Amino acid sequence: MELGVHYANFSFAGWDDRLTEHLVGTARAADAGGAELFTVMDHWFQMENFGGPSAPMLEAYLSLAHVAAVTERVRLSALVTGATYRHPGLLAKTVTTLDRLSGGRAMLGIGAGWYEREHRGLGVPFPPTAERFERLEETLQICLQMWSEDEGPYDGAHFRLAETICVPPAVAQPHPPIMIGGAGEKKTLRMVAQYAQACNIFGLSPEVMAHKLMVLRDHCESVGSDYDAIRKTMIFESFDPLLDVEGFVALMGEYAALGIELVTVMVHGEDPVAWTEQVCAEVLPALQQL
Repeated sequence: MELGVHYANFSFAGWDDRLTEHLVGTARAADAGGAELFTVMDHWFQMENFGGPSAPMLEAYLSLAHVAAVTERVRLSALVTGATYRHPGLLAKTVTTLDRLSGGRAMLGIGAGWYEREHRGLGVPFPPTAERFERLEETLQICLQMWSEDEGPYDGAHFRLAETICVPPAVAQPHPPIMIGGAGEKKTLRMVAQYAQACNIFGLSPEVMAHKLMVLRDHCESVGSDYDAIRKTMIFESFDPLLDVEGFVALMGEYAALGIELVTVMVHGEDPVAWTEQVCAEVLPALQQL
């Protein structure tokens, strides 16, 4: 099992003077420590459980572009972009640019979107749930078309593009990998089977995770895709792995046995750089033995 580092909270001690220093230092620690993935949230307002809109939050893709310039090998992604946040054609162009500037290290992490307050607050339309999932599927289709040789139009129910041109192309071929976040059994996991190269599922119990992966397998059979070719990843937020390294690794062993190949953990503590260095030194080697 591999490790991802998720930088979700910008409110570390002294953030007003050290916000960039903390972000860059954490990304560099993940890069040097052997983490496979470094992610940030794609939000405009900080979530309520981290202090809400009065707490700091940087825009995701500008942050990832900055991180790309100071790292060498770690893959970079939002965890995850809401399909409501950007027009799909511009999103495809943004991720392509990140991929190009990072030397092929970008991933499109995407979901349907959920944080209504930031949409209302900044005047961005927030459609009903069913429409958000329709927009997510059209966004996936548009990104894949823009990353193909087809530069023709796209005519969907919600989006219409006259020319799906994306030059220069991404370094990653045939395109930056797509990771869909979420575990909805009817829509989300079906889209994983149909469009994605990876899934990201919240750290449910091993029993529930086993069920979700079985649903994904069934969708793969229905749409004719290869279940084994889809990378299974999860995000774990239940506790700080450094508080119980042995217990955390043992629990991850149960997920690894189900086929989970990467776990993304959220940065904890008051010193994000030191925390990341310690996780990479003490936790990652044990995960890699699973």
